[in-house]
Amino acid sequence: MRILIVILALSSLTFPAPAIAQVAPPGVCITEQEVFAAQQAWGDGIVDIGRVYQEEGDYVQAAADHINRFYGYDLSLVLFKPTLAAEEQFRISFDGALSYFVGGNPSYAEDSGFALRPWTAVRWQNAGIVNNSCNMAVAMGNYFFTSPDGAETKVEYTIGYVRDENGDLRMVVHKSSLPYSGE
Repeated sequence: MRILIVILALSSLTFPAPAIAQVAPPGVCITEQEVFAAQQAWGDGIVDIGRVYQEEGDYVQAAADHINRFYGYDLSLVLFKPTLAAEEQFRISFDGALSYFVGGNPSYAEDSGFALRPWTAVRWQNAGIVNNSCNMAVAMGNYFFTSPDGAETKVEYTIGYVRDENGDLRMVVHKSSLPYSGE
């Protein structure tokens, strides 16, 4: 009975709409555990795209599914600046993101297919996660991509997450770069 009363009380509250589409129930903040889970699942997805490619499967579909699952191109503008993009460095469209992950799009000639490398693991090291607004969480830190020989490539990231209509976290900001070399 108490739960029903609390739900009824909460349902009578009003909240201002965020700048992007309201996708989470009002007042349901994104937690650090949800960000950790989203990060792990994104990394597993990158590894899976490379595995599908190595097995001569439909890696383009695997990458499209990955983008649809983890990026919010259907929710709002996505600010995606991939690590190895220099000429067309901002990928604000689904097609631009897909090209970065699998290559082959003549509009993005520099893309060789980042997700096809075959990475064997992605390890995350968060410097911090900010979720003051409840509607968006921003994580910053390093992620490490492991190659088949065990070598790791360190990449710096900043990722902004929002909830979709199913309550899943989706990226609307993703900026990554190689660490400053000192030169």
